[in-house]
Amino acid sequence: MENIIVIAKIKIKPEFEKEVFNELTKLHKQTHANDDGCIKYDLHKDLEEKNSYTFIEIWESKEDLTIHENKPHFKEFLVNIEDKLENVEINKLEKLAI
Repeated sequence: MENIIVIAKIKIKPEFEKEVFNELTKLHKQTHANDDGCIKYDLHKDLEEKNSYTFIEIWESKEDLTIHENKPHFKEFLVNIEDKLENVEINKLEKLAI
């Protein structure tokens, strides 16, 4: 099985920008510290769109990603950002062997 790539684009409501950004950095640190199978978990700031960030993630397997999504630090992140985002777009990809 190929690695799983996740592109998670997040646009924060302006009044919650600082609060949610802190949650994003906390999730970044906790994922690197606690999640096996995480090859890459990088946070990027959009240069064109204010209050927009993108996680680019690489996981060893779909199972590792599923475990990450069920860990307490990820679930806490979801609760802490609830109703504070304008938009979220998550793409889960598998590289084609061509």
